[in-house]
Amino acid sequence: MDDSRALARLDGRVADCRACPRLVAWREEVARTKRAAFADWTYWGRPVPGFGPGDARLAIVGLAPAAHGGNRTGRMFTGDRSGDVLYQALYDVGLASQPTSVGIDDGLELYGVRVTAPVHCAPPANKPTPEERDTCRPWLVRELKLLRPTLKAAVVLGAFGWQAGLPAFAEAGWTVPRPRPPFAHGTRVALDGLDVFGCFHVSQRNTFTGRLTPEMLREVLRTAADAAGLP
Repeated sequence: MDDSRALARLDGRVADCRACPRLVAWREEVARTKRAAFADWTYWGRPVPGFGPGDARLAIVGLAPAAHGGNRTGRMFTGDRSGDVLYQALYDVGLASQPTSVGIDDGLELYGVRVTAPVHCAPPANKPTPEERDTCRPWLVRELKLLRPTLKAAVVLGAFGWQAGLPAFAEAGWTVPRPRPPFAHGTRVALDGLDVFGCFHVSQRNTFTGRLTPEMLREVLRTAADAAGLP
């Protein structure tokens, strides 16, 4: 069942959150000062909710919005180089309607995929604190609970997402092995009814150095889409 209305209500509550003073101050300061290239933009400057349908069979879990990406546009992985890589790959494997994501009114649709993160505010230096990660976790847990009726697979981007995501999957009702499996690119962990895949993050550090190539990303997404029963 597609619980889109409940998910939309949750997204609205996420966007109004002010629980972490450091993150609130940073995201709003960035929205005021802007980057010169985006001087004519009105920045979102708020927590960025997840993006994708309420009956998603595949979740993609990142780290946090970028200061001049999601914090500017209001959509996860939108408006920065990391998003360029991710959405191109999703398009290449048939999970997105177009290869680019530049703003919330660009017409992009995801097919059976929901993109989210364990931290919904842009953090300084792209590094949330453990306390901020834990404070934000209930939002991810609630999102996963709403997706649970249809969710069959998840791709977790990077070690931070893995460390934050596995406890959230457990709180949302899936049984996570103990000790928790370590992060590695290409790893696959079978929970009860959910296959979780590890993938290097689509950060510029990884994509510019070749640690994560487009083919490596497409391979993980294809495998996860097959596990989720997506065409």
